[in-house]
This record gives sequence, C-alpha cells and structure tokens, in this order.
Amino acid sequence: MTASVDPQGPKLTGTPNNPIPERARAGYFTTSDKVRLRYARWPKGTGPQRGTVCLVQGRTEYIEKYFETIADFQKRGFHVATFDWRGQGGSDRLIGNRHLGYVDNFDDYWTDLRCFHAEILLPDCPPPYYLVGHSMGGLVSLHAATRDRMMFDRVFLSAPMVSLYRMEESMPRLMVLAETLSFLGLGRVPLARKGDRRPDEAMFPNNPLTGDVKRYARMVESIRADDGLYIGSPTFRWLGAAMRAMLAAKRDSFPGEIKIPLLVLAAARDSIVSTPAIEDLGLRLRNGRHMVIPGGRHELFMETDAIRGQVLAAFDAFITEQTR
Repeated sequence: MTASVDPQGPKLTGTPNNPIPERARAGYFTTSDKVRLRYARWPKGTGPQRGTVCLVQGRTEYIEKYFETIADFQKRGFHVATFDWRGQGGSDRLIGNRHLGYVDNFDDYWTDLRCFHAEILLPDCPPPYYLVGHSMGGLVSLHAATRDRMMFDRVFLSAPMVSLYRMEESMPRLMVLAETLSFLGLGRVPLARKGDRRPDEAMFPNNPLTGDVKRYARMVESIRADDGLYIGSPTFRWLGAAMRAMLAAKRDSFPGEIKIPLLVLAAARDSIVSTPAIEDLGLRLRNGRHMVIPGGRHELFMETDAIRGQVLAAFDAFITEQTR
C-alpha cells in the first residue's frame, strides 16, 4: 500500500506497519548548485510549541525510514522537518546508476543542509531549531556545528560517522586510494561489499543495524513498497570524500571549533561506525558530552523499545536543559 501526501508534490510511501505521520506536508526545494531535494515537514502534536527538530539521515536512508521517530518528536511538542540528501531517497540522483552512493564532495552535503535551513526551516518552521543527525548525517552535523553557530540551538547525534568500525588506522591510506582511483576516472565504480545487498527478512540474524525484528522488517517493507529508495554500495568517489571529512573531524583542534551545545550517543554494539572513535571525540568536546547506549546496534532510533526509550530519554533531558 502506498500513499501520496499531495498529488502535485513528491510521494511519501507508507505501509500498514509504517504509516505516514498525520498532517504531513511534502515538497521539493532546489539547492544553490541546482540539485532538487525532497523534503517533508510535520506540525507538532498536542501541547505547547517547543520548536522544530531538523532530522538529517545517514547514508542510504530516506524520509520514510523515520516515520515512527518523527511521530515521537511530534508527541513531544516539536514541529519536525527533514529531507533526503542529494543522491538518495526521493532527491535527485547524481549518476546514472541510482542505486549507488555518490557525492562529488562531502561539502555538498553542507550545501544541502544550509539551503534546507534557508529555504524551509526559517520561513516555514517555528524556532528554536534542534539538529538531530544519524551516522553520515551526524558527521555533516558536526561540521555544520563548526561553521555556523547561529543555525541551530542544540545538536543531538546518533552514532555519528566519525570513523568506520575497525578502520581507524587504515583510513588515511583508504582515502588516498579512493581519491587516486577517482582521479583516474573510476570515481563512479562501486566498492562492492556484502553488507550493501538489498535487505530482506532472512538477513535479520546478526544484522548490524538493529536487534528489533519488527523494525527491521519494516525497513525491508519500505524498500519493497518503493524500490527507488534503495541505495546499495558506495562509490570510490563517495568513499574518498567521506574519508576526508572523517579525518578532518579527528584533528586535535576540531572539538574546540564546535560552538553549539552537543550530545553524542554511541551504540555499544555498533559494527558500522567506530564507537571508540566517538568516545574519543566525546571526551575532547568543550561544549558537549557523549553517552554509550548499552546493547545498541548502529540504528539507535530503530532499536528495541528499551533501547529507543534510553535514546529518547537522553534527547528529552538534553533539550530540557535549554528551557530551565
């Protein structure tokens, strides 16, 4: 079953187990470099207005994957606004094979976020603005927090991609390799990995994303409902760009450049990004702190009720600090 919020606008795909939160408004906006991105926003639920959560996703993700979390923020009194990064979800693809992860330069994601803030958040969404980022979106959020301290009041991150699992020492060499291959014209060639296969229910045991079988099945259903949302392997160009951005976040001076209050959550059982690297960053933050969620796998917002409860409780406490 699929549903479209506005026949004249982009489609949001709902399923019986993943319904579209009520009162959605979806549309497109165009970035300063002429890339069309899909976005959606929701008004708050009942109760006082508490501002807007700007939700930015990880690599391969899309708006539909966060319907449950969007509804959770609505119930807390927040307007929610989100969009699909360039090259994924319902936004413009950048190369011919729409199922490959690609970006010319990691700073292009900063362009996406900056334009979303100017075109959608400021005119259409009530302040204050809280940036919530997961994985790759967390890395973009960290860099954004060093560039403009006025865009967001607080930043809340879930398993940010500051380093890849068990690859901390090899990242500089991999970056050079990926950038060299891109220079030689192989930037659009995929880095084939077993973990990038199209998901199905049989892959749930020992999957790196979540220990919740129902939420994993919901991810599978959403891709089946709209195959255009699926993104598989990253390209060498994406890998080189991402490695350079991750290494920039490892600089000794980086934590001190973050001027916005920040809370970083790491997943104790993460096997996609490096939890030790997140902890190292958290210990060096001057304007923030970190927490490790016991038992959690990479997709903390898609985890079991008990783990999601910890994540949302941490969010509640962090945002409440501002309003005391």
